[in-house]
Amino acid sequence: MKPAALLTHYPPFLLPGPMMIFAIDNLDTGAEEFYCCVLKQYDRAMRKEQWSIYKEVAKQGGFRKAPVALIVDSPWMPGYLGLTHHDYYFDPEAWFRANLRIIEEFPDIIMFPSWWVEYGMAIEPSAIGARVNFWPDRPPNQTGFLDRLEDVSRLPAVNPCTDGLMAMTLHRYRSLKGRILDAGFTIPVVAARGPLCTAAFLRGLTEFMMDVIDNPAGVHQLLEYATDVAINWLKAQAETIGETVEGILVLDDIVGFLSRDHYLKFAHPYLKRICDSFPSEWVKVYHNDANVTPFLSNVAETGFDVLNWGKTLDVAEAYRRLGADRKLVLMGNVNPLEPGVNGTPEEVKRAALDVLDKTRGRAHILSMGGGVSPGMPKANIMALLEAAREFTA
Repeated sequence: MKPAALLTHYPPFLLPGPMMIFAIDNLDTGAEEFYCCVLKQYDRAMRKEQWSIYKEVAKQGGFRKAPVALIVDSPWMPGYLGLTHHDYYFDPEAWFRANLRIIEEFPDIIMFPSWWVEYGMAIEPSAIGARVNFWPDRPPNQTGFLDRLEDVSRLPAVNPCTDGLMAMTLHRYRSLKGRILDAGFTIPVVAARGPLCTAAFLRGLTEFMMDVIDNPAGVHQLLEYATDVAINWLKAQAETIGETVEGILVLDDIVGFLSRDHYLKFAHPYLKRICDSFPSEWVKVYHNDANVTPFLSNVAETGFDVLNWGKTLDVAEAYRRLGADRKLVLMGNVNPLEPGVNGTPEEVKRAALDVLDKTRGRAHILSMGGGVSPGMPKANIMALLEAAREFTA
């Protein structure tokens, strides 16, 4: 492939800035030498390599350093990049460039789950029939419509290929996965909101929590339905993206509102059913930045490999509760607001070093206690990486 052909195949907006400069400065280089040099330059930040590291740690394969991985999505990315949420959600080119730019700016940080097409928390509710409102400066919100729990049986089965924002999401993956993969990246993980999260969106959070006490049978019926939605949605994404998919991310904070007894009745069986629906060798990640303390030791029995948890439980106490025969790798848990957003880089670095020190040599993925919060500056993100490098030096 000649230089001109390379720049045609990988147009300037797709190539990372340093690589583009490198290409322009070497246009007189021989074609083969040029092509190999450019690919060698690009290989330094390949997502495939980063995914291999994440997967090795998640499966406790003996990787000795704690990688830095951050859950990044639309609460943070548009504001950080100076985009409106309308542009990020509705303009495929703006979405593509936004994700590429984040990878350019933070090449040594694993951006998780990687090239994630999401619309805040609106995808699943929209496919079921909820009204969704979009705003230019924040993620969308959705309105519950299941006024009576008895009407669960009347909810239609969801078809991800035709219904709501699911259909739009699958179309974007189909349209852009070729460019993403041709550029040397991978799309290794598909994501969905968990069953309690979706159930609470449909009923309203207060009503759902009251249902747990007043109508447990009806709650189980709703959760069976919501679990089917999550599994079918994850499978539809995996089928659309193809063979690069090797993992799932399930996000469900509502579980953190339950006692241990209620967790075992209303959350554990459904989370386990999701995990059991996918190959055992896949990496399975659970995000819950609410209170996981009452049932932390039970989460590993669902089949999840990794837990991204919140600021309320100290990492040392989390490992104590997991015990010596733990089956769960922790991903976290620097406070996302103090110091993540509002602190200095020095404060973030100290907090990250404190987390790493408390891991006591266990397999661990350094991250925030949840996703990256709106307003977190670049210097504070880089402080996480500095802490990881210093700790393993």
